[in-house]
Amino acid sequence: MRIKICGITKPEQGRAIADLGATALGFICVSQTSRYVTPDCIRTIIEQLPENLDCIGVFVNSSEEEISQITTQTGLTGVQLHGDESPEFCRRLRQMNPKTEIVKAFRIKSWESLLATNAYFDCVDTFLFDAYHPHAFGGTGKTLDWDTLLQFCPVRPWLLAGGLTPDNILEALQQLSPSGIDLSSGVERSPGDKDLEKVARLFQQLAIGN
Repeated sequence: MRIKICGITKPEQGRAIADLGATALGFICVSQTSRYVTPDCIRTIIEQLPENLDCIGVFVNSSEEEISQITTQTGLTGVQLHGDESPEFCRRLRQMNPKTEIVKAFRIKSWESLLATNAYFDCVDTFLFDAYHPHAFGGTGKTLDWDTLLQFCPVRPWLLAGGLTPDNILEALQQLSPSGIDLSSGVERSPGDKDLEKVARLFQQLAIGN
């Protein structure tokens, strides 16, 4: 199972989290957010990470050109689209970045929100399901209603996000079988400042679950 820790801002924390067992790290490329990191900082962090680690930049309604430029500049292996990007946008981005993983995030409000994913099955690699918030695109700590996903069988691998913590991760995985999990605020002291003790406890819980 993929384990993605998102909102990395500090090089030493990125390396430590990789050493604890994360398979992917996420970097917020949205300048007006509290977890934003510059492309230069992302590149510095990535240079210190194992080569087999997925490094994913999170974008919200950015242009294809901006995403491609930052991906090339930093060495990101994937991009996570957390805005209102259309299937057509994803197809154009795929053409520009054929070797880059494309993750499309969906803020799940209802069953209809899940049905919207069908339009993306041929233009993205991975889905991410997050909690719906009317004024934020992610990182809110709000827990996704897991019951909404019980009868849903995505056509792509998918990551479960939205309010996950070391305290509720086993409950979530008892109900659902995602391809991976994505945590941010659930393992933080404050936005962008990861709590390595919480991260370690997450992996301890996952070991218990296995």
